[in-house]
Amino acid sequence: MKRAAVFYWLVGIVIAAIIITAAFHFDNVVRDFIAQHQNPTMRNFMRNVSRFGDWLEHFALGLILLAVAWWRGNKKWTRIFLSMLIALAIAGLAGRVIKISTGRARPSVKTEQGWNGPRLSGSKYHSFPSGHVVASTAFFAVLLFANRRIGLPCLAIPIVIGSSRIYGGAHYLSDVVCAAVLGILCAILVARFFLKIGNQQSKIEN
Repeated sequence: MKRAAVFYWLVGIVIAAIIITAAFHFDNVVRDFIAQHQNPTMRNFMRNVSRFGDWLEHFALGLILLAVAWWRGNKKWTRIFLSMLIALAIAGLAGRVIKISTGRARPSVKTEQGWNGPRLSGSKYHSFPSGHVVASTAFFAVLLFANRRIGLPCLAIPIVIGSSRIYGGAHYLSDVVCAAVLGILCAILVARFFLKIGNQQSKIEN
């Protein structure tokens, strides 16, 4: 690995660590602020965003896009959409394992013990990380790495989804931030090994 690549990785790790630390620090502040600034219109909007922003909807979208690209014979976009689905699956699995292992109580749960250890059942103790956000971030981050012009605007989708999960009281700020970081890591992994982005031969051939 070249020195420049190592430097960028170290910078990325430091930035991610700072953001994650800040997110945990402001968890209760953000939760309390949102609880005091609720309104019915925004609550309904955020509820619908959460409802249609889960991994199943992303998977369905990915399958449709993959089928269209394959039907049109576009090898480049077939590979990209397949990679987005792979990243979605990896991120979803990783997020699920962490949820079960940590057993973090959701903001709506009235308990002094926020972290409860391994819990196979009980979604109210599966707050960390946000499954919605880790899936959406991994899905669209792959698109960003493959095509910045299209992928960058699409990052607004996981941002809005993350906001909806916090607004609805389903997650803390740190749940969403850590999910986004995990999703990006999964996307980097998939982009590097399936799209060859970041390697010497980084171009996706048509």
